Amino acid sequence: MNGTAAATGSASCRFAHYFVVCGVDTETGLEPDDGAGEGFEQSPIRRSFKSKVQVHYPESTDRNPFNKDAVNMLCMPRGLSFCTRADRLDPQFHSFTMSFDDGTRSYGFVHTFYEEVTSAQIITAMQTLCQMHHVEHHSASSASSPSSSSSSASSPSTSSMDSLVSSLDESDTESVVSACLGCASSFDPARDTLYVSKALCLLTPLPFLQAAREFLSQLHQAVTSHTAPPLPIESYIHNILYEVPLPPPGRSLRFHGVQGPIVCQRPGPGELPLGEYPLGEAFSLLGVDNMVQLLTCALLETQVLLCSHDYQRLMTVAEGVTTLLFPFQWQHIYLPIVSAPLQHLLDAPVPFLLGIQRRDGSQRSSLHLPHEANLCFVDIDNRCVEAPEDLPVFPDQTELIHELSEVLLRFGLPPQGGVVTTPATASPRLSSLVLEDLMEDRRNGNLGGEELEVLERLQALARRCGGEKMSDGGKTLGHVFEEEEEELKIAKLNIQLREVFAGRFSAMFGRYEEFVIHSALDLDSWLSNREGTFSFDKGSFLSGQPATHLHFLSRFLETSMFSSFVDGKVISRWADREPLQQLFDNRLERERLYDTDEEDSRNCRYRKCTTVFESAQVIERRLLKADHTAIHPHLLDMRIGQGRHHPGYFPKLQADVLATGQNTNKWSGRVTASRRTDLKRSTVAEHLGVDNEQRPKHAFARKNLRQSKLLDSSPQAVTQTHREFVNGLLSECRLKTKRMLMERMGKECVELGQGEANLTGLQENTLIHGLCDLLERTWGHGLQLKQGKSALWSHLLHYQAARVKTETPAESPGLNDSEHRTFDVGTLPLRGSLIRDMRFIQTMSEGLSEVGQARAWIHLALEKKMLSQHLKELLTNQELLRQLYKPHAFLLCEEEREQFLFHLLSLNTVDYLCFTRVFTSISIPYRVVIIPMKKLSIAMATVDPWVCVSGELGDSSVRQIPKNTQEIYFKCKNLGRLSTLQLGQENSGLLAKCLIDCVMVYNEITGHTYKFPCGRWLGKGVGDGSLERVLIGQLVAPGGEEDAGRWTGTPPELASPSQTVRAVLESLGSRSRLMSVEVQEDMREAANNLVKHFHKPEQERGNLTVLLCGEGGLVLSLEKFLLHGLKPNRLFQMNVFVWDFVEKAVVSMETADQMGDLHGSTKSKSPPCDLLCHYVNAINASPRNIGKEGKFQLFVCFGIRDRLLSQWLPLLAECPLTARTYEDGALLRDRAAVHSLSRILHTLNEFIITLETALVKGVDL
Repeated sequence: MNGTAAATGSASCRFAHYFVVCGVDTETGLEPDDGAGEGFEQSPIRRSFKSKVQVHYPESTDRNPFNKDAVNMLCMPRGLSFCTRADRLDPQFHSFTMSFDDGTRSYGFVHTFYEEVTSAQIITAMQTLCQMHHVEHHSASSASSPSSSSSSASSPSTSSMDSLVSSLDESDTESVVSACLGCASSFDPARDTLYVSKALCLLTPLPFLQAAREFLSQLHQAVTSHTAPPLPIESYIHNILYEVPLPPPGRSLRFHGVQGPIVCQRPGPGELPLGEYPLGEAFSLLGVDNMVQLLTCALLETQVLLCSHDYQRLMTVAEGVTTLLFPFQWQHIYLPIVSAPLQHLLDAPVPFLLGIQRRDGSQRSSLHLPHEANLCFVDIDNRCVEAPEDLPVFPDQTELIHELSEVLLRFGLPPQGGVVTTPATASPRLSSLVLEDLMEDRRNGNLGGEELEVLERLQALARRCGGEKMSDGGKTLGHVFEEEEEELKIAKLNIQLREVFAGRFSAMFGRYEEFVIHSALDLDSWLSNREGTFSFDKGSFLSGQPATHLHFLSRFLETSMFSSFVDGKVISRWADREPLQQLFDNRLERERLYDTDEEDSRNCRYRKCTTVFESAQVIERRLLKADHTAIHPHLLDMRIGQGRHHPGYFPKLQADVLATGQNTNKWSGRVTASRRTDLKRSTVAEHLGVDNEQRPKHAFARKNLRQSKLLDSSPQAVTQTHREFVNGLLSECRLKTKRMLMERMGKECVELGQGEANLTGLQENTLIHGLCDLLERTWGHGLQLKQGKSALWSHLLHYQAARVKTETPAESPGLNDSEHRTFDVGTLPLRGSLIRDMRFIQTMSEGLSEVGQARAWIHLALEKKMLSQHLKELLTNQELLRQLYKPHAFLLCEEEREQFLFHLLSLNTVDYLCFTRVFTSISIPYRVVIIPMKKLSIAMATVDPWVCVSGELGDSSVRQIPKNTQEIYFKCKNLGRLSTLQLGQENSGLLAKCLIDCVMVYNEITGHTYKFPCGRWLGKGVGDGSLERVLIGQLVAPGGEEDAGRWTGTPPELASPSQTVRAVLESLGSRSRLMSVEVQEDMREAANNLVKHFHKPEQERGNLTVLLCGEGGLVLSLEKFLLHGLKPNRLFQMNVFVWDFVEKAVVSMETADQMGDLHGSTKSKSPPCDLLCHYVNAINASPRNIGKEGKFQLFVCFGIRDRLLSQWLPLLAECPLTARTYEDGALLRDRAAVHSLSRILHTLNEFIITLETALVKGVDL
């Protein structure tokens, strides 16, 4: 049942807050708009002049004070414009939005039209400016001296123009004036009429685009009509300001404009928030692919810059993107229309969503943009989106684009875009009051079938009688119906497109609540420790996502909009949930009720949205039948003579009747007290996403800049804004470095109860990507001279050029500069300089862009722990800094700059391999040095060694070390993190043997040094007689070997078993100093490490070879087990090898089998026994001279790989040879110990173990 509503109370429940008129100020005259960027060579009639807010009503409101300068700037972003009758005088419409410090927004809707200038002062001023302009150009063209041409380019003040005019004789002046009258851009008041732009603006708390547009259009039509409207213009303005309320949630409202009814609607609590900007137009302007790419950039909080010649297109795309972000909210600078005085915001070193108008004939290259490394530039007019490099793909992007295309096709729009329908600026006008009433009844659903037929016959009769054209711009009923259908179509398309995206976010974050960490007991403790705690378990969340989604999700989880969303969830324990979050949670609960299919999130199929039609039907019902009707416009208490109609001129409004609301109308009595109370309660913020009453509780969760200050273009405000940018960059650097440290040192953080347990390589890459973005934005702040897209790389290139002029260039890295170096174990080589690292990046064959080169340089410096030092060196050139940057730039703020470098210096406490693991296809120079035992170093002259270095990404192939040397340099494809090294020699003579202490491998680019301990003989007739060994390496600290592994929070990897460990192993053969319990414990620990390795996500796993063959690995632990109680063969034998026992056991088994055949025994060997003999014989038959220790290592590795080791151990224990070879107390003779070890090894059978090529080379098993 329809109700009648009024809004004479609080401004928070009114449809509109302000009505504004902007135009020319006849008192101050014409004042050029200096910020418009227009040259004085342009004709005055084509220039922009400063506009002024002529009137605004009411004067101010409590919750939403009027910002005169900001509203004027956004109503007329290019200032006043003039034209003549020869120009088109079509009215224009655009809208804008203003953000406030508490996160709320206000929307402005502007109808701009041209009005004839009646002020003689303005007409004379324009005529004078035109004459001065033509005189100046005539003088510039006729003068031949450079001085005259330079004077023509200077700013033409009035006095200089007067002197120019006086310098010409009368005949010249007359000829110039007569010539200028024929120009199209000239103005002669005797022959032409001068028009100036005027703007009518309505400021509303909610984006009622269609209703505000229709109201302003009807208002303008009434002004231009030859017949006066039924009531004075003030009556309609007073009605919209004070008597039309906000529609209640879930209801629609009809109010009256000058020429007809207008309907608006508002979603209910369970529906998506209000969004009237036509998404169909946005998709048509850009196309589906570009729109999804733009939304991806917005979700990842890149800097988004929109460009179009049409202001309304900027708003349509910007509002479309932010509307589709539900349930998340844009947290940074949001200004879809950046007027000329606000161009400094393009220099903002923070994420933003800005829109600039394209000037006639301007090109993309003419834009000076300091930040392009992480910028998404959107050319709306040319349907082009320039996304940043390495932009992740939106999850299920192909399927999403297909679903969106289906929705668009249902409404007749091509998915690729290109069809843009511009809504008519004129609104419906019906000449007959009877037909108007019928139209209202039709809207309300009060017409039956017969009455609808009568209405259709009336319409057909009007067509036959030539009623297609009605007087004064009126429209036929057919046109009215078409426009109604078009509005309904736009609304239905909007909600369906939004439901598709809301469904996507529901699918992606349907279980997000399970990963929210509630660690604080109360709100105060959470606030005080907020920076030191994690509110979301990102690692666990990502581990359950499909692999194709990880790149996007890992970066999205680091954004401010997601952090704010999670903070809101945490805060909801102590305060009411924000409406947007509550709506999203309710939708998730509803979906869980109907979705009983518990499918694995990593393998779930794409599901189309099922609520698109249901949501569209709800809006259709509201639009076709209005729930409430506002008070009709009525006569006000105006004096006689006020409100007269002057066709073509907007009247001077009567302030006494518009300053405040009047409650004298008899219809206002229809509103009951309860209805007024309900309307007051339905505050603006219910569908802005936050409640004004709850705002103080949530204010701390937002890190926004003071949005209201961004619209202040005064020099003091601009300086303060850039000061906030500087403080924001420093704070962001502190938080990012702290986060990187906490994530990298995960174990220590977990012990303190402050962090997550694991860090995936993907998350690490995401954090480093964020650091690269921060450095680019920092180096782009205040930049005035740049080459290329990267501000940081531009600075590096300028620094490099300056160094080249003053110093001899350093030699580039490679093999030539290393030939004459000598290696000392105690001191590591030089770690490289800034210029050297730059030159290496420039010579990389990766085809990197400027942005890619800058990121590569950051990765390399971070891996070398030189990032802070390099940047400090870069900033020492103060002359270059002052040349490149404006005074307000971050890099010229000395104190903040030093703190920034200090935070970056803290990253030196952790290890990163970000360069090595990202740039995998480049060539790296390596240096390998063999370190013999000092007492026997002379023995190196008798051997002919070779090495083969292996890492995560491959091996170097065999490299022969030159004779009489202990080192070799070579260049090969990046090997990644080094893991193993094969060391061997070709000379098998009895004198060709040496005792190797270790092998050092040095990465010439990253400065990493790897130590491969050996501590064993290499040669025939000594030790185990090995001519080849496989060594396991560890990364050595820059500070030296003695504290290796203790210099960071990252535990070191285990190396090859050292000589000391070997001595302990050999002692196990006699009277072991280690108890059998300790040996068994070591065995369990080694197996447990392998189990933990495979239970980690793949990105977190370390080097499997280290766990198998390194110190404390499975091979060494099993060797301890088998050496326990092993008797030596001879009385004074020093070296006891397990492989001797294994070989003899196999021979014993084969002999027993042969004897059984001779005696006719039917009992044959078991399959495990056959395999044991086959594997041992194959290892012995290998052409590699790897010695007894190497053979046992192969034996264990093959056995664990092929899931046979747990079966072989009982066979060895039951072999008759065991009783003769082992003492009574040996572990191998203890049935319980053997059974326990067999079960431990059996648990490893469920894992797929892949062995490095270096381990199994030469053995065909």
